[in-house]
Amino acid sequence: MFEIGKDVFKRGGLGANSDATARGRLSFVYIAFLCMMVIFALRTLQLGVMGSDKSRRSGAQHEWFVDRADIVDRNGDILAKNVASGHVFLRGKAVAEKDKEAVAYTIHQAFPYEYSLAEAIELVNAERDFVYLKKYASDKQLEIVRKAKLVGLEIEKKQTRKYPKRRLFSHVVGFVSQDGRGLEGAERTYDKYLTENKDPLRLSVDSRIQSVFYEQLSMAMQKYKTKAAMGMLMDSRTGEMIAMVSLPDFDPENLRIDPIANRLFKPMRSVYELGSIFKIFNTALALENGISKDKEYFIAKPFPIYDKHGRVAKYIKDIRSFKPPRPELTVEEIMVHSCNVGSAQIALELPDNAQKEFFERLNMGSALDLEFGRTERTLLPKKWGPVERATVSFGHGLAVTPMHLMLGVNAVTNGGIYIYPTLLKRNLGAVQGERVLADEISAKLRPIMLRVAEETSGKKARVAGVKIAGKTATAEKSSAGGIDRKRNVTAFVGVFPADAPQYTILVVLDEPQATEDSWGWKTAAWNAVPTTGKILDSILPLLFE
Repeated sequence: MFEIGKDVFKRGGLGANSDATARGRLSFVYIAFLCMMVIFALRTLQLGVMGSDKSRRSGAQHEWFVDRADIVDRNGDILAKNVASGHVFLRGKAVAEKDKEAVAYTIHQAFPYEYSLAEAIELVNAERDFVYLKKYASDKQLEIVRKAKLVGLEIEKKQTRKYPKRRLFSHVVGFVSQDGRGLEGAERTYDKYLTENKDPLRLSVDSRIQSVFYEQLSMAMQKYKTKAAMGMLMDSRTGEMIAMVSLPDFDPENLRIDPIANRLFKPMRSVYELGSIFKIFNTALALENGISKDKEYFIAKPFPIYDKHGRVAKYIKDIRSFKPPRPELTVEEIMVHSCNVGSAQIALELPDNAQKEFFERLNMGSALDLEFGRTERTLLPKKWGPVERATVSFGHGLAVTPMHLMLGVNAVTNGGIYIYPTLLKRNLGAVQGERVLADEISAKLRPIMLRVAEETSGKKARVAGVKIAGKTATAEKSSAGGIDRKRNVTAFVGVFPADAPQYTILVVLDEPQATEDSWGWKTAAWNAVPTTGKILDSILPLLFE
């Protein structure tokens, strides 16, 4: 058999009658080729073992050691990184007479576009105390100055915190002070880790999912002319926050260009009356207290609520906006059709302290001290009389943060376990929570929420291939003079897949307007729900890939 190399060496490639000179030349070429291959292999091994990047070499020389760890997303994409650089400066008075020419030449060599040789000579001869020649000089420029080793021409070591995703993760990642201390977001929460470790801090968020939320919420703000927009996605089983967006936002690398108010992370630091999503809790309470989901209530006319003196204190009258399919609705249908009159009747049939105790069970009674920050304090009723109990049943008369709401919905739909959220990547199965609702009641809630998404106000959130269980909310804002019917908050919360939830999603729009895109409506079904649907349509292939 013909063997490459070996056969050439024996036969010289010219046949059996080749002369000795030809064979010798080919032998030399062959040996030289082998030597080059050996050298190449050894050099490759050396680079693999020792490394060839500047940061590794300089780290050994203690010159450019980066003193704050990177922050990365769950897939390793960089969200924050220290960039080692330097400012080149001139101390003219410190330059010796004999070195002036060399210093001027080095300045021109390092910065040919900034300083001609004549300008450099003039600058050196001016003998100024201190002048920056170049801030954040390039590696090549720094190397020229460093090799020159000239007194008076020096480098000020500088590290800059960079945020490659800029606004996309501004609230989640936060930013640092001029001296490198974490001031907001993960930079502040995990400041100790970031300053004491070299390995990157791996967060639970996914840049791809975050990008979809950011894009669709930004579009929603423009379409519906909203004051603010929020969106969050959480792993129902581990508590990992996969996406968290709050708009308006800010640029962490240029804090001066945005109002300070934009730094407020609204999902945790703003409270809202979040309306009919609370009917999920009202229905859970009904089932927990032995009220059958098939029990019927008369809902065809306004429902009066009486005070302790027997006088009508308030009428619940959503009859004009609510078109009942028949005069009586079951507990399940009251939630599916989002009927306030029916919800109030259910709430008043509950034991006196049932609502208060249930909301305390869901940690809605106070601020939450979460791993990545503290939420705003909630505003619950000071007393739980008939009016308060009735209005709370459909999400009025109390104000909570979107984070409170999402964690509560997640708990009552994931099998009844309250799980605290995390910004750190976790392993499935390593999480413990608190049981707040029986598993069988949680299992009964999800099909009712599925009907909302399939039959009524949540239909625009449907996505082919995955069952979404959800609930909408449209709540008019309160003002000093009472209810302001011109301003409202809309929201949609969903869990999916409905049969065995793996994720909980929440979208909130603050003060959407009636526009052409919403067909003149400003309720959740026409803005928050379609926004959620577009988000889901894009992220589902990424979540279940």
